[in-house]
Amino acid sequence: MSASLVLAACGGDDDSGGSNKAEGKAPGQGKAECEGLTEWGDLTGKTVKMYTSIVAPEDQPHIDSYKLFETCTGAKVDYEGSKEFEAQLVVRVRSGNPPDLAYIPQPGLLNTLVKDTGKVVEVPDTVSANVDEFWSDSWRGYGTVDGKLYAAPLGANMKSFVWYSPKMFEENGWEIPTTWDDMIALSDTIAATGIKPWCAGIGSGDATGWPVTDWLEDVLLRDAGIDVYNQWVAHEIPFNDPQIVSALDRVGDILKNDKYVNGGIGDVKSIATTIFQDGGLPILKGKCALHRQAGFYAANWPEGTDVSETGDAFAFYLPTTNEDNGKPVLGGGEFVAAFDDRPEVQAFQTYLSSDTWANEKAKATPQGGWISANNGLDTANLVSPIDVVSAETLADPETVFGFDGSDQMPAAVGSGSFWKEMTAWITGKSTADALKAIEESWP
Repeated sequence: MSASLVLAACGGDDDSGGSNKAEGKAPGQGKAECEGLTEWGDLTGKTVKMYTSIVAPEDQPHIDSYKLFETCTGAKVDYEGSKEFEAQLVVRVRSGNPPDLAYIPQPGLLNTLVKDTGKVVEVPDTVSANVDEFWSDSWRGYGTVDGKLYAAPLGANMKSFVWYSPKMFEENGWEIPTTWDDMIALSDTIAATGIKPWCAGIGSGDATGWPVTDWLEDVLLRDAGIDVYNQWVAHEIPFNDPQIVSALDRVGDILKNDKYVNGGIGDVKSIATTIFQDGGLPILKGKCALHRQAGFYAANWPEGTDVSETGDAFAFYLPTTNEDNGKPVLGGGEFVAAFDDRPEVQAFQTYLSSDTWANEKAKATPQGGWISANNGLDTANLVSPIDVVSAETLADPETVFGFDGSDQMPAAVGSGSFWKEMTAWITGKSTADALKAIEESWP
């Protein structure tokens, strides 16, 4: 029996996370596939309005994953995706026209909505129990504000990958490094052959620079550990604390090293003008061998590329630098926040927080490119091998997960000075000057 299925809806409603239900018998009553989805009563004729930043073509798998819920409960889900989600959600909530539920990809935005609007409803007991069952404490923490859980985790992504060519490694007798020192030794070995070992690109329009923020966050997690990382993200230590300086210098040992970059593209400064989608492509021509980028980079390999453990491209875990800090993983994800507590809203919240939905979503995503940190997700339902590695890593109890730091920081820094100064750093600005400028920009 699925653990989520024992979470029958509780009668009554209160202000501390209670849950309620409708009258009557649900349409799926007695059907095995509906077990756990019928305790909310007959929701026929009820509609749940969902608002997200996930638009076509990624919206359809979400819509398809709702079918089991709709069939079993009788309720319908009205899905609305918007590229202006972050700005419009705040406007709608403040104007008194919020959706019933929203997928929020930034914990910082959730914090703002809870504290500044007072309109986010604390999750019902059924959702809280599912989060305890299926996610780590750190994931629960990202949806928590002032000690109260307001949003359950949903999807996730893993960024701590180094892309490479298994065929190229096999031909040259290179092995996947398991420590940072091994990775640098491998880089030296590759450089000695005349091939620049690393290739990179950080161009991304108005968001140019963000890939370097991921580099720094990944290294800081490894060098200083999750506690220092979280203190830095919360600005409890200065942005230019000596530990941050050290981590960025470690990044610079690779990205600002003329002997290491920018294979197949140009010199160090070429990183700033190369769009990130093109940054790793020289691997396919043997012009470079290593490219640090997230699992979602899989979508950027040209059609026909064999992405597999023996193919043209695959990825390994970015090695650690300090065994005392566990196995850090940098990533991101979405969280489900509610602005109403009607029975159909709480029922759908509970479904989305369950292992049942995680597996329905995986099966509704036949092209791959989606995972969740829900430990009830059966990786047999995932198509992409990178998705499988990502899901297994996120579910590993030894994994120390760090949520994308820039997504948690105030916008003036996270999507402002941080991106800008990291671009300036790539093109010649010193570590000290770049980090000092970001520190002085903190609102």
